[in-house]
Amino acid sequence: MDGMLELQLANATGAGRAQGAPNVGGARNETEARAIAEDFESFFLSQMIEQMFAQTGEENPFGGGSGERAFTGLLHEEYAKVMAQSGGLGLADRLTSEILRYQETGEI
Repeated sequence: MDGMLELQLANATGAGRAQGAPNVGGARNETEARAIAEDFESFFLSQMIEQMFAQTGEENPFGGGSGERAFTGLLHEEYAKVMAQSGGLGLADRLTSEILRYQETGEI
């Protein structure tokens, strides 16, 4: 992996930890690395979904109100979890291999 991509990954994981993203350094084996990678992809997708729906209004006849405002974030998280478990963007595959590589080199 080139230096720029490593820097971007480090920046993304550092920023993500501040916002509650999974800790990529906590995996002890491949199964845990895969679970963390899926959690990270789910977190990433939930951030994308949140931004995607940020400009939608409450103009529909069944939308709006305090209930929608309270549970919209949870709905976005569930959408993201399902997407990540179904293959998502393919980030989890790449992240799993990178987590394992980092563990082998001791960079995390």
